[in-house]
Amino acid sequence: MNIIENTQDLKNFCEMLGRQEFITVDLEFLREKTYYAKLCLIQVGSMEDCAIIDPLAPEMDLSPFFAILQNPNIVKVFHSGRQDIEILYKLSGNIPNPVFDTQIAAMVCGFGESVSYETLVNKIVNISLDKTCRLSNWSKRPLDKKQLQYALSDVTHLVPIYKHLKKELENTGRLHWLDEETEILANPETYIVHPMDAWQKIKHRSHNARFLTILRELAAWREERAQRKDTPRQTIIKDECLLNIAAACPRTLEEMEEIRNIRKDILSGKLATEILEVISHAKEIPSSQYVRPEKEKNISGASLSLYELLKLLLKIRSQESGVVAKLIASEEDLRKLSVFADKNNPVLKGWRLELFGKEACALREGKLTISYNPDKKEIDIKTAVSD
Repeated sequence: MNIIENTQDLKNFCEMLGRQEFITVDLEFLREKTYYAKLCLIQVGSMEDCAIIDPLAPEMDLSPFFAILQNPNIVKVFHSGRQDIEILYKLSGNIPNPVFDTQIAAMVCGFGESVSYETLVNKIVNISLDKTCRLSNWSKRPLDKKQLQYALSDVTHLVPIYKHLKKELENTGRLHWLDEETEILANPETYIVHPMDAWQKIKHRSHNARFLTILRELAAWREERAQRKDTPRQTIIKDECLLNIAAACPRTLEEMEEIRNIRKDILSGKLATEILEVISHAKEIPSSQYVRPEKEKNISGASLSLYELLKLLLKIRSQESGVVAKLIASEEDLRKLSVFADKNNPVLKGWRLELFGKEACALREGKLTISYNPDKKEIDIKTAVSD
């Protein structure tokens, strides 16, 4: 087993990687006690060799590996790589390029939604993975042989998986279908957290503009503090309590003490003072700058019926093509189609247009019928021919 613990060995390994058409990459990291992930291991595989790189080794310089990640002639293969790419981007300042994500590819190849690495190893490589080391403390040193073998298996099996999926995509002419999803992974904006948008990840049912504006300011304060202190946002104050504070909108410490589920350490420390300052500032925001509550997504009448028919058509085409329905069209995409809001709808572009979009438009224009054929015992979809 090749364990790289110094920069010279890493340079030697990267010289070999530089000759490859593709490499497989996986990271082990910890995030439970920090805002930013703590990188603990880098696993790299290829057709020629594989290795585990120890980023925690004394005076380890990862620059040679970062250079490989930027080599445009080498495809970097990840499985569900968003978090890994985010970590590499934060450490190196660059996003690996080009990238191939086997989870996305598998969704196009008929393996189902958000298919796991374990499932792909089982179905493609015909091996059952031992997942007992999955929750290891990867920052601990030394790691035992079983942990290292488990970590390395995350890239060794990825080699045949990548080759299998790529070949299938090439044979079906669907390789370019990954382009749009890959562009999202390659966009730096994907990995930048904007504190002023943090409130949108908090589950709530309110459509009150004033409440949502105060929640936005509180969530932004918490996000900025979490980033500054490198601590999980929920350890500062939980979502439920943040919602209660936004609803109560306390002016004094005494009023804050009456809020349900608020921790004593919040009341007795700096957090209470900061929260009151945020609320005071939020109250001064003019109503013209309030958060605009999202319009109800519910649709009714004929639009609702059309929406249900579009869902049925999508399900049929998803089953026939083997492509996950969610990848073809989201619920929001279907809602927009049902109310004829076509601007920038992904369904009406590229491969999605050919696979589903054209028929979806024909359906809502009354030019497509869906029926059951009792003789063939199958669903018939027919598009009317224009005169």
